[in-house]
Amino acid sequence: MTVAEPYEDVGSAEEIGVRLHAADNVVVAYRDLDEGTAAAGLTLRQAVPRGHKVATAAIPVGEPVRKYNQIIGFATVAIEPGDHVHTHNVEFKAFERDYAVGADVTPTELVPDEERATFQGIVRADGRVATRNYLGILTSVNCSATTAKLIADQFRRPGLLDDFPNVDGVVALTHGTGCGMAADGEGLAVLQRTLTGYAEHPNFAGFLMLGLGCEVNQISGVADEWTIHPATPVRTMTIQEQGGTAATVRAGTKALLEMLPAANEVSRTTVPASELVLGLNCGGSDAYSGITANPALGAAVDLLVRHGGTAVLGETPEIYGAEHLLTRRAVSPEVADRLVERIRWWERYTAANNGSMDNNPSPGNKAGGLTTILEKSLGAVAKGGTTNLTAVYGYAEKVTDRGFTFMDTPGYDPVSVTGIVAGGATVMCFTTGRGSVLGCKPTPSLKLATNTEMYERMAEDMDLNCGVIVDGSASVQEVGRELFQLILDTASGRRTRSEELGFGQEEFVPWQLGAVM
Repeated sequence: MTVAEPYEDVGSAEEIGVRLHAADNVVVAYRDLDEGTAAAGLTLRQAVPRGHKVATAAIPVGEPVRKYNQIIGFATVAIEPGDHVHTHNVEFKAFERDYAVGADVTPTELVPDEERATFQGIVRADGRVATRNYLGILTSVNCSATTAKLIADQFRRPGLLDDFPNVDGVVALTHGTGCGMAADGEGLAVLQRTLTGYAEHPNFAGFLMLGLGCEVNQISGVADEWTIHPATPVRTMTIQEQGGTAATVRAGTKALLEMLPAANEVSRTTVPASELVLGLNCGGSDAYSGITANPALGAAVDLLVRHGGTAVLGETPEIYGAEHLLTRRAVSPEVADRLVERIRWWERYTAANNGSMDNNPSPGNKAGGLTTILEKSLGAVAKGGTTNLTAVYGYAEKVTDRGFTFMDTPGYDPVSVTGIVAGGATVMCFTTGRGSVLGCKPTPSLKLATNTEMYERMAEDMDLNCGVIVDGSASVQEVGRELFQLILDTASGRRTRSEELGFGQEEFVPWQLGAVM
């Protein structure tokens, strides 16, 4: 998808908005427009907020509203040219999509090895490449969460880490489950898979796994699944075995202090960009997400794939209605089938919980101009660029395929990002239009603003302003190239805004499935 020129009459100095495809019957307003505004052969029949849609043609009742030359909803009343098009006159309805498996698959033109981009990474003893160097405290159950945080707090005392400049910190990753659940089944499997993904994450130089002792999610059951190099220091303990909270804080602090010297014995070295695993997520989306930040991230993904790297798109509910754009890029029927199977699972899952896939757009999304999940999804898939879809993974499964991949995650940002990081993402790119502040230790998270107004208002949280695309001062491809370099710089140790602010510990939220007992 490319951004078209502004929709305007020849010689008109007043722009109404941007038309994303010649076949569209709406345009997206550049700015707040008053009722009666006349331009481009239209007279607005109502006021239209910035980012919202204006009809450029009559749309009869029941007929589709088209944006990106795709269906984003259906008119519930007769819509006239110049009308504000939004939730008051558009509804979500399911419709048939042509999956055309593999129709858009093309050979990937890889950059020759000697010309590939590089970054300064940390190479672990087993060959894995890290972008950060943390010690972690993982918890088997919510009952050990407070104790884990008390241990991590010891390492925030002034001067304690001064002698270990190569260690980025000690982070406690706690969660709200681990007990009150079935002793087998999908819920426990997802939690243990998530914890295993973090235990094996290259950005951890070592870790402590902390439990209470009597929980369903026994540490031994999790540890049995680990594949960890012997050089990686690992300790496990439970509060009950240690003799209580205070004793566990002392023992846990001592164990991590003993890990610090070895964790500090690392240095950064030049490694190819093919070693990067880039996570892709969006949150607090607005109508500009699919016009600026998401396509720019897609352009950066295309560059990363050409340089041999890996990207992971998630948020299955937020590709709903646009999944046919991905199946067309699937390298095999098996890959496409797995994606469609996950879509069908989500349809059953939401129906069983008396919901709808169209429940996904949040109030903030709608205030920003997104009307249905179909519209939101069409913008969201742009994060994945244009290259072939090489694999589809379950939540928190280890990502092993190179190229552009997909992971089945919920649309809720912290849960989605947690799964993608568990899969091995070593840098995260997070696009936002309303202004998200998420971090995801031990992986650095770059915030990409979709519009200049929000970027300037929340500049201390944002890493890149993609609003320059709609402002007209840069193209999607130019911002994509700038972002690709920023990703390499971040992988090399450049701190992100969320890291400077200390985000990333509380945002660890494994997907909780199954009954709470």
